[in-house]
Amino acid sequence: MKTPAFEVHMPKTLDHALEIAKDLHEGGHDFDWISGGTDLIPNYKWGINPKSHVISMSGVSELEGISTTRIGAMVRLQDIVESSVAHPLIVEAAGTIASVMIRRSGTLGGNLCLDTRCFWLNQSETWRKSIDYCHKCDEGTGADCRVIPNQNELCVATYQGDLAPALMCLDAQIHLASHRGTRSMPLEDFFQEDGITRNVLETGEIVTHIQLPENSADFIGSYQKLRLREAWDFPEGGVAFSVGVSADGSVSTINMASTGFESIPRKHKELIESLDKGPNWALEAERLGAELKRAVRPVLNTWFPPAYRKKMASVLARRAMEETSKRVTSG
Repeated sequence: MKTPAFEVHMPKTLDHALEIAKDLHEGGHDFDWISGGTDLIPNYKWGINPKSHVISMSGVSELEGISTTRIGAMVRLQDIVESSVAHPLIVEAAGTIASVMIRRSGTLGGNLCLDTRCFWLNQSETWRKSIDYCHKCDEGTGADCRVIPNQNELCVATYQGDLAPALMCLDAQIHLASHRGTRSMPLEDFFQEDGITRNVLETGEIVTHIQLPENSADFIGSYQKLRLREAWDFPEGGVAFSVGVSADGSVSTINMASTGFESIPRKHKELIESLDKGPNWALEAERLGAELKRAVRPVLNTWFPPAYRKKMASVLARRAMEETSKRVTSG
């Protein structure tokens, strides 16, 4: 596939990048941010909504750096995997992404802002055109959704990033910047339930870093993933689970989040509220898994059918809780 022509902008500072974005927007030019490009460039080659301008963040050192409580948006995924200071749950989730070659290019920010996927969308332009476009394909065609017929108001393409649920289970805050200023929010509030909109980023705005609470080291957790192959593939479903352990060994916080089942990753606060924080919390893994199975809403747009993905949501939740319990017990 031939990559369409576009102009690349290479800012060296965050302020310069945001100024370029402002000028392009005011000039009526469409543009994309690019970090590692492991998802954006293949989409461009498939003719999926390419833009005439691309702003590369590879030279912006302000978006680098890993500490126990902060990870820059341009940190490479493999650097997270090999980090001695990143939280073990983030390291575990990052290690399940694609392959080493992909992880050496892909970034934290890119994985969080990953475009939603659907087998009616992620095909060649020739294939998409031959069957009539879908609601998301080549935006502005006015076509109906091919997954849910006779509607073109909501895109149900699936979010398939791995890091979001792990970070949600650590109560992460996401930080954004634009020429208008900066803002931050809990990561679960960053995503919007529409496969086209995807998140709350405004035109010219970019993710700068993720911030974890000071007590994030007290969290112990596990990330469990369903995929067609053991490497390379996006998650068909993923569940992260964590518990916050106090100095006296008691459980202070419990979190669970999922990905790959809907158009957004989701933090399941309402399910966790029913979980006993006492010493026997792990015994409720079977019940919590069954409740997650009822809560997720996959559709027929990925490799595995919805019924199987719902069933595996229960299995993944149970595995994540059981593995977390082992880690809490061992230390």
